[in-house]
Amino acid sequence: EDILSYFAERFFTGYEILETTPFRVTRDADLDIREDVDDLLLEVEKSLEKRRKGAAVRLEIAKAASKETRKTLQKELELDDLDVYTIDGPLGAAFFSSFANIKGYDELRYEPFVPQPSIELAARKTKDIWKAIREKDILVHHPYETFATVENFIRTAADDDAVLAIKQTLYRVSSKSPIISALADAARNGKQVTVLMEVKARFDEENNIIMARRLEEAGCHVIYGILGLKTHSKITMVVRREEDGIRRYCHLATGNYNGSTAKIYTDIGLMTADNEIGVDGSRFFNFLSGFSDPPAWNKLIVAPLNLRETIMAEIDQEIEHAKRGERAYIAAKMNSLLDRLTIAKLYEASAAGVKIDLIVRGICVLRPGLPEISENIHVRSIVGRFLEHSRILYCYNGGREDVFISSADWMPRNLNNRVELMIPIREQDHKDRLHAILQTYLKDNTKAYLMRSDGSYVRASCRKGMTPIGAQKTFMETALSGKTLG
Repeated sequence: EDILSYFAERFFTGYEILETTPFRVTRDADLDIREDVDDLLLEVEKSLEKRRKGAAVRLEIAKAASKETRKTLQKELELDDLDVYTIDGPLGAAFFSSFANIKGYDELRYEPFVPQPSIELAARKTKDIWKAIREKDILVHHPYETFATVENFIRTAADDDAVLAIKQTLYRVSSKSPIISALADAARNGKQVTVLMEVKARFDEENNIIMARRLEEAGCHVIYGILGLKTHSKITMVVRREEDGIRRYCHLATGNYNGSTAKIYTDIGLMTADNEIGVDGSRFFNFLSGFSDPPAWNKLIVAPLNLRETIMAEIDQEIEHAKRGERAYIAAKMNSLLDRLTIAKLYEASAAGVKIDLIVRGICVLRPGLPEISENIHVRSIVGRFLEHSRILYCYNGGREDVFISSADWMPRNLNNRVELMIPIREQDHKDRLHAILQTYLKDNTKAYLMRSDGSYVRASCRKGMTPIGAQKTFMETALSGKTLG
């Protein structure tokens, strides 16, 4: 910005430069897509061309800009005063990332961390992935455990002669994804491959279109979801012929099938051969492809069908325990909390005496600590070297413990307008492990920010004499030790 301003006269020869100022315009990125068309990919591509001309929604401008320049831009962009942000410093901070690889200054960097092999898979002491999953569900915690475990699961299925079909949902996928290559190879190997590619994933539309066409060219059956809904669920199902009949293997997760972001996002994944989940998986893909009406589910919880209702029922369950004078406790982790009905139910639970711990990375419109409303609710956000992305729900339920992982945040768009999944955890050691993960976040006193009742945040303090605890650091150390929490 400074260099361009300094040499501005070279771009405008013959003119007198009176003022230079950097500014940045943010435009409406929502695409107006007609889904009832013959070629959805073509319709999305047409809409992408319009994005650059979307209505302005924000103007960022340097503090040194004159009032005349600011007012001129504001008028041309048709923005109100509240839409203008004065910035004292560089407008585009992305260039700072180019400094990260400068040699030296190691004391300013995080210590390198290499994601470790799946701890539970390694404990099975077998190279047969199918045998390992049949033996017991496998829980993986990314990025502390490598995402290669998931990629290898899909690659093994693509190369296995006993595998009949692979079905998968894809929301955001890297442009050089080994998963795309594996699915394409599986189709060429004669397997039935069905992929739900969400081409309306914001800012990934173009890449997803390219991937969808690549899969179609390889012989995969690519579908684009249900009219009016984005498909945000994360599920892979492998159908395999075995000695005792057909068996389904499923991978279900909180995060995208994206090996690049899996290195910096925290997520939870589950690999299972549970027959009821497998049956649900088949029903789920039939539902997505339009071959059936919404079915009755054995275990999977699906938005917008019954996910909100399940969350409400779980909270009501804790309310009943509290009213009977029993221990009642909820811990939940998510990216954002915006849903008005869910927040009202959490307030009701707090007023009834339910203790509630919420770990919300981003937007949270619930207000904790309000007398007689939310005094039993505590909210914190963890900001560290990895982006917190996992969604976990824990309810004490009189000691029986209901634990879930999910692709959904508690937002109206996720609960009403997206196809999402929430998965109940059945193995007690996995319940213990996820509970321990949540409790580690709640003990963090180095990277945590605590929400106050007015909506502001204060950084958690590690006072003198206290042991410093960083959740992400703890998870890295645990993975390196070859052990699990819980």
